[in-house]
Order: sequence, then C-alpha cells, then structure tokens
Amino acid sequence: MSETTAMRLMVALALLAWVAPAAAQVESREGIALQNQILELRRQVQTLQDQSNRGGGSPTNLGRGAYPPPPAGGGDLVTQLLSRVDALEEQVRQLRGRIDETQNDVQRQGADLGKRIDDMAFQTQNPRGLAPRAAPAPSNLPLTPPPSSLGAAASQQPATPVRRTPELALQEGNAALARRDYTGAEQAAREVLTSGRTSPRAYDAQFLLAQALIGQRQFSQAAIAYDDAYNRARKGTHAQDALLGLANSLVAINEKKAACDTLQKLHAEYPSPRPDIREGMSASGQRAGCR
Repeated sequence: MSETTAMRLMVALALLAWVAPAAAQVESREGIALQNQILELRRQVQTLQDQSNRGGGSPTNLGRGAYPPPPAGGGDLVTQLLSRVDALEEQVRQLRGRIDETQNDVQRQGADLGKRIDDMAFQTQNPRGLAPRAAPAPSNLPLTPPPSSLGAAASQQPATPVRRTPELALQEGNAALARRDYTGAEQAAREVLTSGRTSPRAYDAQFLLAQALIGQRQFSQAAIAYDDAYNRARKGTHAQDALLGLANSLVAINEKKAACDTLQKLHAEYPSPRPDIREGMSASGQRAGCR
C-alpha cells in the first residue's frame, strides 16, 4: 500500500466520523441511504485494516510514517474503497448544499410571512386612511356648565364598575368561548390585555382573543391576533395552536402562499406535533393547495 493510498484511507476514516452526524439529521430516503453507505464503507475499511495488521508483521518493526503492507488481492479492494470515498464526498457536498438551500428558503419565507402580517395589520388599523380632524367647538359656548347644574350632573354619573381579576376574566372568557359566545370571549380577552401588556395572563388572553375573532369570522384580525400570540412566546403552550390558527386564517382570506409558508414553519419548528395539530395541518394544507 503506497503512502498516498494509506493517507487517503485515513482521510476516509476522518470523513466518515464527520459525515455521520450530518447524515443522521436528514429525515429523507436519500439521507438514510447515504448513512447506510457510510456504515458499510466504515465496515469495509475496518476489515481492510484488520487484514493489514494480521499480515504485515509486528508494528514495532515499522519505521515512523510507514504502513503495514496489504494482503494479497487487497489492491482491488483498496481501489474500490477509494472510489466509493470519492463518490461519497460528492454526495455529502450535494446533501449539505440542499440543507443550506432549505434553511435559506425557511428564513426567506419567514421574512415574507412577517411582512404580510405587518401589511394586514396596517390595513386593518387604517381601513380608510387617517380620519378627518374634528372641527373645533364654537368659541361662544361656555367652557363649564352653570354652577346650578354641577350638582345634578355629578349625581347622574354612573358608579365606576368593579374590574374583574385577569384570572376571573379569562375563566369567564373561556367559558363564553365554549358556548360559542364569541363576543363575550373577545371582551374578556381585551379586558385582560388592556390591564397591561406585562400581565402574566396576557399570553393566554392574546390566544383567547384570536380564537374569539376567528369564531366571529373576522379572519384578517384573527390572523394578526394569532401571529401576536405566537410572537409573545414562540415555545409557549399555545405556539403550535397559534401557528395552525394563523394558517387557517390566511387560507380564509385567500392568502394561500402565506398559509403554506406558515405550515412549513410549523413543521420545521415542531417536527413531531400533537396528533390534533398534525390532522389540522393536513386539512389546512389541502385547502391551501400546498405541495
């Protein structure tokens, strides 16, 4: 075995140690086939080394940098192994190129989806542009009511209502959602949200608001609410449901490409979703015509 051939076999062993983790991450037939080839090639290289050690004498008799000679007929096996190493290197380069392309596509689709959501939010909040400025009050009107009417006006003011705690509001809002009182559910959710964005129950209230809006068939606003719920906690308890709700809302407003991008994002972040989420993804993908 020449020094160059031996060095290539050592490089092949290093390549196998580096390639195996990358191939294990690919959940495709091509990746599985490549991993099987790696295991078989590693076995053959190990067999060749064992044969060389048995047939080449004591390792202590070899000079530094020398390699034991291969057994008779080993030249063909070495040639075959080196050819397979070359082919394997090319397959690894192609596979890593495809992985990089997939990651770039996911990032691009995520940026495009975020822009679509921002555009819908702007259109929802500004349906007719800026409202006209209100005309100033006539200067001849009194700035304060007459003193005789102050007492009557004060007595006619309603008492300030007692606000519910966020926990109670959410409990009653979810109960309203269960009986399909979507208006009541929306009011309860907004009550919690207006109490402060930093409220510990704001995340649950945002998801409740999205469910209430989609129940009222306000799909554009529901899409924005689902997107807000997901962005509040991208690994939260409602993350999978929020992405699926966002995809369904986008399908309802005929934003099918954005819906498919959302489903792809859901699959990328949750490769093993809950069974109900998996069924919902399949139905939503069929309605959107995703490939």
